[in-house]
Amino acid sequence: MNPILPCLLLFASILPSCKEQKSPPQQAAPAPVSDSLNALGNNIMAIYQDKHNHYWFASWEDGLYHYDGKTVQHFTTQNGLPHNRVEDIKEDQSGNLLFNTSGGLCLFDGQKIRVLEPEESNSWILQPNDLWFKSLQFDGKAYRYDGKMLYSLTFPRSEPGEAWIARHPNYSNPHAIYTIYKDRQGHIWFGTAAAGACRFNGKSFDWISEDDVTEFHDGPSNGVRSIIEDKDGCFWFNSAYRYCLNEQATPAFYTREKSIGSLDGLPSSDLWEYLSIARDDNQNLWMATYRNGVWRYDGKEITHFPVQEEGKDINLFYIYKDRQGILWLGTHKNGVYRFNGRSFERFKG
Repeated sequence: MNPILPCLLLFASILPSCKEQKSPPQQAAPAPVSDSLNALGNNIMAIYQDKHNHYWFASWEDGLYHYDGKTVQHFTTQNGLPHNRVEDIKEDQSGNLLFNTSGGLCLFDGQKIRVLEPEESNSWILQPNDLWFKSLQFDGKAYRYDGKMLYSLTFPRSEPGEAWIARHPNYSNPHAIYTIYKDRQGHIWFGTAAAGACRFNGKSFDWISEDDVTEFHDGPSNGVRSIIEDKDGCFWFNSAYRYCLNEQATPAFYTREKSIGSLDGLPSSDLWEYLSIARDDNQNLWMATYRNGVWRYDGKEITHFPVQEEGKDINLFYIYKDRQGILWLGTHKNGVYRFNGRSFERFKG
């Protein structure tokens, strides 16, 4: 069995658990806005650099950390967050930060945090400045924020999703969204729990089925947890294949190309999938696995970058490229790592 599969399946099994968590009551006028710390927390799920070049680190269970280059500020439910589990950070046109938490989506204007109340809608449209978020209840809903209103959109039923339900009636919603990606054309891609990858082009939903984006077909799905567009305009979905679009092709709108094979290059390897992916300024792809370090693909060769503490591999969540082209890692229990040009080293602020 793939050495990363048990951990990925464990990871998949605990993601929906936030649905059962109770959100602490929101404080109407939190004070102070944040608390000062000397260091970042240990479990970091997402990283974001805002327009001021400040860094935000989203934690699995400890809220948010803000680093301005000098000091670390900590935001929790005591400072206005509706929940201490934060999985996504985005910035709107006005410079407001939006934090996607298990207690709801909230907006930070630099002074206070307020929770956005979603409006149920069927308004599936594309606008260039809209921000898209997944539902952390993993209920098959997406959220669209247009700068004023937050819309709750129910994901449409699909042939791949219905096929999954027929085979696995006791598993969770196959349309639960794990990741969202905006491509160069402004189209929105959704990585789902078990229905595969979906592109919304403003008019239609185009599917690449789960069977076509995973190497594992003998149990619960790992889901599509990462999406990226490469320099050629082709797409990668946490596996060794890439998908090049052909709008005139039938019945599919894409072609599937075997590209790099297993990450470690061994013919007998099962190391086919990764958890998160980023593209650097040289158009190389960097793939973070759950417990097998990071792998760089330059279009020809794969290079392995172990990420270890005390000689042992650590568990990774997320890889992110900032505005300066620096790569960052969020980890399960070991804080934040940053690439120094040769290796990933622990970042201590």
